[in-house]
Amino acid sequence: MSVRLKLTLSYAGFLMLAGTIVLAVVWLFIAGDLPEIWIAPDGENLGWWRLARDFLPVAAAVMGFLLVFGLAGGWLLAGRMLAPLDRITAATRHVADGSLSHRIRLEGRDDEFRELADSFDSMLERLEAQVEEQRRFAANASHELRTPLAVTQTLLDVARNDPDYDRAELVARLRDVNDRAIDLTEALLVLSRADRSNFPREPLDLSLIAEEATETLLPLAEERGLELDTSGDVARTLGSHALLLQMTTNLVHNAIVHNVAREGTVRVTTSANGKSVALTVENTGKRLNPQLVATLAEPFERGSERARGDHGGVGLGLAIVRSIAEAHDGALELAPREEGGLLATVRLPAATAPA
Repeated sequence: MSVRLKLTLSYAGFLMLAGTIVLAVVWLFIAGDLPEIWIAPDGENLGWWRLARDFLPVAAAVMGFLLVFGLAGGWLLAGRMLAPLDRITAATRHVADGSLSHRIRLEGRDDEFRELADSFDSMLERLEAQVEEQRRFAANASHELRTPLAVTQTLLDVARNDPDYDRAELVARLRDVNDRAIDLTEALLVLSRADRSNFPREPLDLSLIAEEATETLLPLAEERGLELDTSGDVARTLGSHALLLQMTTNLVHNAIVHNVAREGTVRVTTSANGKSVALTVENTGKRLNPQLVATLAEPFERGSERARGDHGGVGLGLAIVRSIAEAHDGALELAPREEGGLLATVRLPAATAPA
């Protein structure tokens, strides 16, 4: 049976039960004071028989009316109460058919059905945004992975058609293309791992991770003539050491690579403020407009002239940082510096226990 039919029978059954109780009370009330007219001339008490003859037809008619009224009224009331569920069911069918843009937008007062519909609409909005982001990411990833393969194919074709082609140069160029493909694949794996958010967490000190990352990248900074400075407070949080180290390394590497040629600076600081901790990486560089900065954390976005050079990257550095931060219930904030360069801040929840 459908829910509507079950509710209808429940309403009718309850009404019939209530009618039966009322009629029983009326019966007992009348039977307690039988009229004298129901006494036969010979003194025999005919009250119960006449009471039953007069009362039972009326009671049957009343019960029949209550049955019809309960079924009809219950059917209408159940239909009106379940109308929001029909709209929610229709929305789920649209979603099952692949339409994530459909919304219920249930009107009326705030009740359980309205709360359910609003929650369903919110879920569809998030799901639609995630699916669209995944489609865009898959398209960009396919394009980026196809590029080194196409370059490799071109180099091999040229070498095959030109017997005098320098084999050593071919090997060197193929190695460069292969290294870039490996870097891109590893970046995609890190990004996928961060998006799953199912990694083990342990107490960590973000300041120690910052020192570890800067020590690793110090030779690169010295090679480019940059000043790399690390300072700050103890910043305890919970998370994956490998992922947070990858996040910090990406931020510092990004700050070193996209900097002025010489005499530039990179400052890495950590801080703790109540329920949150922060990692800030600030670097000198060219002036960036806010519109460009807002897109830098998107996958495969390299910004102005960021795709050229020996450390152009694969366009996933800040995207990985944002994914790792969000996987740790945090957020990445990017802002351009007035003097030029970028200010990147990662905020994470503070740990309740000492690291």
